[in-house]
Amino acid sequence: MDAIGGYDFEMTLGVRDYELDVQGIVNNANYLHYLEHTRHAFCRSAGFSFDEMHSQGIDPVLRKVEIEYLTPLTSGDEMISCLSMHREGPRFIFKQDIYRARDKESVCRAEVTVVCLENGRLSRGDVLAAAFEKYLK
Repeated sequence: MDAIGGYDFEMTLGVRDYELDVQGIVNNANYLHYLEHTRHAFCRSAGFSFDEMHSQGIDPVLRKVEIEYLTPLTSGDEMISCLSMHREGPRFIFKQDIYRARDKESVCRAEVTVVCLENGRLSRGDVLAAAFEKYLK
C-alpha cells in the first residue's frame, strides 16, 4: 500500500464487524478508538510507550477532541490512520486523519489536544516534549 505522506506516523487498521451500527457503517464512537490506537502506536514507535510514561509518573490526558466525519467506513474496509503533532505551550496538538485504504478517500479529520500530568499534577509537559522533540514543529 502506498503511504499518504506528509505525516509523522501512519498505520493501517481494519474495520471489524462489531464496530458497525444498524446502518452497516462504522459507528461514530469507534473513530475515537481508531484515533487513540494510532496515538498509542505512534508513541511506541517513537520509543516512549504509555506504560513507560505512566511508570515515570507522566500521564498524557485528553483535553479536547474535534472530529469531522466525511465518508463512512463499512464492513471489510481498511483504513490508513495518520498523525502529525506540534506543541502550543503546554498543549500537544495531534492532527489526525483517516483515509479509506482502497481509494485514499478522506474518512475523517480530527484535532486532538493533549496535556500532560506529571505525578498527578498538570505540567508544561517538558519531559514529554523532550521525548518527542524530533516530531514537534
